[in-house]
This record gives sequence, structure tokens and C-alpha cells, in this order.
Amino acid sequence: MTRPAPEVAPWRGRLVVLAGIVLVGLNLRIAVAAVSPILDVMRADVALTSAQIGLLGTIPVLSFALFGSLATPVARHLGLEPTMVVALVLSAAGEVLRAGATTAPAFLAWSMLALAGMGMGNVLLPPLVKRYFPDRIGPVTAAYSVCLSVSTAVPPLVALPLAQAAGWRWSVGVWAAVGLAAAVPWVVVIVRSVAARAHLRELVRRSSGPAVSVLAQPGGGGAMRLVWRSPLAWAMAVTFAMNSLGTYTVFAWLPEMLADAGLGTDAGGRWLALFAILGLPASLVAPVLTARMRSPFPLVVGFVACWAVGYAGLLLAPAHGTAVWMVLLGIGPSTFPILLALIGLRTATPALAVVLSGMVQGVGYAIAALGPIGVGLLYDATGSWDAPLLVLLGLLVVLLVAAWRACRPQVLGEQAGEPVDERAGEQVREPVREQVGGPDGAP
Repeated sequence: MTRPAPEVAPWRGRLVVLAGIVLVGLNLRIAVAAVSPILDVMRADVALTSAQIGLLGTIPVLSFALFGSLATPVARHLGLEPTMVVALVLSAAGEVLRAGATTAPAFLAWSMLALAGMGMGNVLLPPLVKRYFPDRIGPVTAAYSVCLSVSTAVPPLVALPLAQAAGWRWSVGVWAAVGLAAAVPWVVVIVRSVAARAHLRELVRRSSGPAVSVLAQPGGGGAMRLVWRSPLAWAMAVTFAMNSLGTYTVFAWLPEMLADAGLGTDAGGRWLALFAILGLPASLVAPVLTARMRSPFPLVVGFVACWAVGYAGLLLAPAHGTAVWMVLLGIGPSTFPILLALIGLRTATPALAVVLSGMVQGVGYAIAALGPIGVGLLYDATGSWDAPLLVLLGLLVVLLVAAWRACRPQVLGEQAGEPVDERAGEQVREPVREQVGGPDGAP
């Protein structure tokens, strides 16, 4: 009688990678959320003007766009895992250095360094999920999306008490520990991976010229051309842009909107923390549902409806029913984890996933950067929040149209006649057990 083959544990050999993904998620929004609650305390030591504070609100989106775009070519040269380690070290270094800044330009510069690492991490996570968890894209994307929500919501709640107890420099710099902790699992993966060690030795040997090993090329020229010419990729980029534009505009201007409505300056921080944390439940559920649905467009429609009612509430009655508007606005941006899941689900290989992630987030954040600036200019021109809120409502139509195309069940690289760079994808098709340590389940 033939004995049945033993079941393979779905997470076997991948727990260290999962820990790395979760810890990176916890690190990716800290530099954005940890500063605004303590600006008044900081100004006693660092003379930040109103213009510089406005720039501080724009730097995150610009950094995510610029350095997110750079993550793809860097990953082609170094490999996905080493690039993630570099990104985490950059973010931790930026956190520590800006905590020691004594001038406003220095604080802004080191903030950009911290956000550079986080922008690269944004782009690298979806292809890493595709690489190590092609059978669990929904749950793993949900796990790190929840961590993104936590990393956005927790710093505003603890930053001011920590600054009052230990000083604002500790309140800013202490978050570097999260970035350093997140780098540890990826170092373990690299050390235990024969292929990664060989690739790093090859880079050292070829330091006078470009690396040409297959491992160094998670996205080749064919993948780059395919993604940038794809209507699906552009639809995802526009959807990402409109969702992020709304999110960062709310982060930048919600406290002032509520203050102008007569709710007081203290209310803004509390409502902003609620806005951030309310995305957590949807971040947990949306990627899992996305992976099970032929098209997740109905989910997007529901989230956009929340956006629309929340904006309308702020427009018509901001001081009445404020809690309802904040709950709906907090749920609205949940299209974001859907898009993160789609990057893995709509690509045939991790090679394409890394290029698509860089393109969608680079273009998306570049467009989103116009939101806080444009809303501020429109408010200055009209003296009212009516026109900005009407524009934000109009942009939800653009989001819906683009999302309809982005959610269609199409996979980049599987269409007949499309030139996929197969050689660039070979490195990510190795069995997971060979990449992370062996058949015994290590690490």
C-alpha cells in the first residue's frame, strides 16, 4: 500500500521572510507621521518657517515618487533583498541624523534621506511578496498593509508624550530602531541564500563594470518596455495616483479644515489619528478578497462611495456629524491595499512585478504630490474649502474610471505575443526552500 505524501506546511521555510515583510510594513510610514504632532515643540530648537513646514508635508510624496522609481534599477544591480537592506539602513540613518539637526535645511535634508529609504521599500515589498509568497499574495499583502496602517496611526499618538517626557530629538530618532530591526531578517535571508551570496561576490569582483548575472536583473529591458507600454499598468498608476492624492491631501489639510469649521486646533490631531487607523480593518480584508475575486472593482466602488460621502460631509456640515465623516474618510483610501495585491496578481513573474511596482508607485506618487500643493493654492485663491473639496470629489470619478480598467482580469506577461524577458525572471523561479536556506525549513 502506497503511503500518502506528507503535506507541505504552507509557511515552511518562509517565516523569516514573512517577519521581514511585516517589519518593513511597520517602518514605511513612521517618518511621515512622527513629526507633525511635535512641530510646536521642535520650533524652540529648529526655526521652521511656515513655508518649510509646508515643504515638510510635500517631501514624503516627492521622495516616494523619486526614490521609488530608483528602486527598480538599484534592485536590478544589487538584487531585491540587498536593496531592501540598503533602503532600511538609509531610513534609519535619516531618522537618527534629523534627530540631531540644528537647522531647518538640515532637518529637511535628513528627512528626505529617511523617506528615500521608505520610498524604495514601498516599491520592493510587492515583488518580494510575489517572489516568496506567490501562493499567498492576498494574506501576506493584507499583513503588511495592516502594518502600514499601524505605522501611520501610532506615531501621532505617542510622539507628543514622548517629546514632552524625553525631548523631541528622542521622539524623532527612536523610530530608527524599527528600520534596523526590519533589516535583520533580510540579512538572514541573504546569508542563508547561496545564490544571493554568489551574486554579492560577483558584484565585488565586477565593481569596475556593470553586473551581468541573471540574479542582478529582476527586471530586464523587455519587462520595462512591456510595463511602460501597458494600458493596464497606466490604469493602475492613475488609480494609485488619485487614491494617494486624496490621502495625502487629507493628511496635510484636515486639521486646518476642522479648525476653520470651529472645532479647535486640538481636534485635528485626534481626528487625523482616527483617519489613519480606520484603514486597518479594510487593509486586513481587502487584499484577501482581491485575490479571490475575478475583478475587485466592486470593492473599489464601495471605498470610493465612502470617500465621496466623507468629502460631501466636510463640504456641507463639517462641524456636525464629524465622527461619521472621519470614519468614511478613513475607509475610503482602502483602494491602496487592493492595488498592492494587484501588482503581484496581475504580473506573470516577480521580474515584471518589480518593474510594475516601480512604475505604478513612481508615477502615482509624483501625481499625488500635486494634491496638497494644489489644494493649498486653491484655498488661498478662494478663501474657502468648498472649491478644494469639489475638486477632490471630481477626482474620484477619475479614480473610478481608471480602477475599472486596472481591475480587469488580465495578467502582464501572459498575453500572446508580448515580449517578456524570461531570462530576467529565472532568478525568482527557484524553489523558496533553495533561496532561504534548505528543505529543512530554515530559516
